[in-house]
Amino acid sequence: MTRQALIIDCDPGVDDAVALMLAFASRELELLAITTVGGNAGVEKTARNARMMRQIAGREDVPVFAGAARPLVRDPIDAGDFHGPEGLGHLAPFEPEAPLAEGHAADAIVDLVMARPQGSVALAVMGPMTNLALALRQAPHLAERLGPVVVMGGARSEGGNITPSAEYNIWADPDAAAEVFASACRITAIGLDATHVVRATEDRIARIEAIGTPSSVAAAAMLRFSQGVERTIVGWDAAPLHDPCTIAFLLRPDLFETRPCRIAVETTSDLTRGHTAVEFRVDPDTARHHWALSADGEGVFDLIATTLEAARLEAAR
Repeated sequence: MTRQALIIDCDPGVDDAVALMLAFASRELELLAITTVGGNAGVEKTARNARMMRQIAGREDVPVFAGAARPLVRDPIDAGDFHGPEGLGHLAPFEPEAPLAEGHAADAIVDLVMARPQGSVALAVMGPMTNLALALRQAPHLAERLGPVVVMGGARSEGGNITPSAEYNIWADPDAAAEVFASACRITAIGLDATHVVRATEDRIARIEAIGTPSSVAAAAMLRFSQGVERTIVGWDAAPLHDPCTIAFLLRPDLFETRPCRIAVETTSDLTRGHTAVEFRVDPDTARHHWALSADGEGVFDLIATTLEAARLEAAR
């Protein structure tokens, strides 16, 4: 079986944690590295949280690199209200046994991509795009060397979740997002239009929890925390599942409806900072961007559950 080489750039974050558990469990992915950025929590916490998830999953073979502590030109603003003060809901923080890898995340992205054949390394971006923007500044030819880039970010018909027109990951560092979308990277953006269809209902959480492995129990705990926050702050019964959709797309693109487009990001207006302007009037044969219009919510949760269950069965052999 040919596995997809993958770097995950993230800011754990409860939904990042679920995405990591899915990726760690998948036999179809060759995880080259986890790179972290300040976003949902400060960069020290996101780097620790990624290592915590790595240890829970028993995947210390995957290096974790810490990256940018702040946006390119703006002050950092975390999302503690939605992820808890430590970034992982009610999970008590601990110092993981395996240390961080040496070096900056942006350097690691460049080095790992350049060491592989052109187009063979995918990148899943689940937080602010600061690390990728820094990597592209360092090595502009990285854009042509990268394989598919799948981004959780953006809002169009659903409106935003941090302002009326902006989704948090893009809003947190709109300047980085603008640079990345303006580059030659081939990007699929999975924004709120798709993730709001993928809801963590009680039945879906219970199915994951019942698998009974450390990874599945941790993932279910993250989903339950999100469910509680969503009910308290937003008033919805089931929280949308954001970041794991990037991994789900790489594993099962048929679960998503996408359309070729051109995406630009608003950086100059305080009112619409981080708005993703999606233009569908493009030549589909040359378009570098694709926008996720919708998703199969049941299919995404089935993928998470079956992947975690398959990992359990394999470990039991």
